[in-house]
Formats: sequence, structure tokens, C-alpha cells
Amino acid sequence: MNATAIGMSAILMWSMLAFLTQATGAVPPFQLLSMTFLIGGLAGMATWPFRGGLRASLPAAVWLTGTGGLFLYHFLYYTALRHAPVAQASLIAYLWPMLIVLGSALLPGERLAWFHLAGAASGFTGAGLLALGGETAGATGDPAAGNPVPGYLAAFACAFVWSGYSILSRRFRNAPTDAVAVYCLATSALGLFCHLMLEETAWPRTGGQWLAVAVLGLFPVGLAFYAWDHGVKRGNIQLLGVAAYFAPLLSTLLLVAAGVAEPNARLALAAALIAGGAVLASGLWRRKADTP
Repeated sequence: MNATAIGMSAILMWSMLAFLTQATGAVPPFQLLSMTFLIGGLAGMATWPFRGGLRASLPAAVWLTGTGGLFLYHFLYYTALRHAPVAQASLIAYLWPMLIVLGSALLPGERLAWFHLAGAASGFTGAGLLALGGETAGATGDPAAGNPVPGYLAAFACAFVWSGYSILSRRFRNAPTDAVAVYCLATSALGLFCHLMLEETAWPRTGGQWLAVAVLGLFPVGLAFYAWDHGVKRGNIQLLGVAAYFAPLLSTLLLVAAGVAEPNARLALAAALIAGGAVLASGLWRRKADTP
């Protein structure tokens, strides 16, 4: 399997993130973060005896960027899905591909074009459509979950954190993929510390919830990061960027198919605006049209 295909497998795994997160029950966000990243980090380290492991010393900035990006994004993501409807919060969080395009356009040698702004407007319109939709049920469908606004704000923050992390990571493209295992374990340790300081422990209550935690840690919060890191460093990053724009659609379709989200016109329109806005902002359609 080539590097680009490996990178695309990460997108498929990430499309399961919202479904698996809500399936873990009422595990607090910091506790869930610690549990899943421990699994993801150990899964990566399990391959070290066969490949030599992490040998190179890396600058502190690499560790801070990797650990900080993973920790903040997933804490905010788990928080969003605990306080807002799953499909809506997940779609808002998936504004990150478009924000990466906008952020990259502001880098030296790049410029901001009309289609960047039009794509941004489309994506934020879709997110606003979800946030103003009026649903108040939480991720678990519990009417007592209350006001979903904090969840929506956390989802917006997710998008900015992950896009910032991805853009900053371009500076460290020579860092080995094995470093991701250390990011995961450091993130797990931070999550455990915050959990002990701020939360009450609540373990999964059923076998299905334990299974969701395990699969979440192995795939969307584990192998997906290794696959994405390998793909963007050694594969066709442009193609991977386009494929990432469809992650929110895949995630929403899975939630609807599983009965977690109700199919309706507002959800469909919002998904189309967010994914369509990201494709528009990418400008790839323009380059293809200019090709003789």
C-alpha cells in the first residue's frame, strides 16, 4: 500500500470518531482522553521492536506542538460531544480542512483569493445553520444535557486547534512518525492529571462501552495519527487534503446509519455547505479547469 493510500485510511478512521465517542457513555472528557491515548500510544510503541523505534532526538518545539495539538483538540472534541448533539458538533469541528486552506494561503509566497473567502463563508454558514438549529439534546440524547452552546463553542475551538496544529507541523516534516507514539502517551498523562484534578471518575458501564473505548483508542485516536503522519510526509499531500474535506460527510452518514442522528434537510444542507465550502476554498477545481 503506498503512502497516499495509507494517509487516506486515516480519514476513514476519523469518520468513526463521533460515533465511537458517543458510544463510550458518560466517561468524563479528560478521563476518556487519557484512556484512549494510552491505547493509541501503546499501539504505536508495540511496533518499535520490529522497526527500531524512536532514535533521533527532537527539538522541544516538536514535542510541544505534537502533544499540545493532540491534547487540546481531543479534549475540546470530547467536551463538544458531551454537551451538544453529536452530528452537529462533529460537523462544526470538521471546519478544520477549510481553515487549513485559509491559513496556508496566508503563508509567505501565498495569497488569499476570492474562492478562499467564498469557501470560508460557505463553511461558516453551514456551521451557523447547525448551531442555530434549536436542538438541545446532548450527545447521549439526554434532555437534561441542557444548553448546547458550550458544546458548539468547543467544536469551533476544535477546528482552529487542529488547523493550527497541522500548519505548524509543516515546520517539523522531518520528525519521524514514531514520535507520534510519544505525543499520544504524553497526551494521556496530561489527561490523567487533569482528570484527577477536575473530574469524578466514571467508568464505562457496559461491555459495548468498553469496546467503544478500545476501538476509539486503537483506530481514530491511535493508528489514524500514524497513518496520517506517514501519508502527509511521503504521499500526495494535495490529494490527501481534498479527501479530508469529505470526512464530515462520512461521519454524518455513519451517525445517521447508526440511528444516532436524525436525517433532515438542515443536517444535509449544513454538511453540503461545510464540505462544499472546503472544496471551493481548496482551489483544486480551478487548477483542474486550467489544465489543457
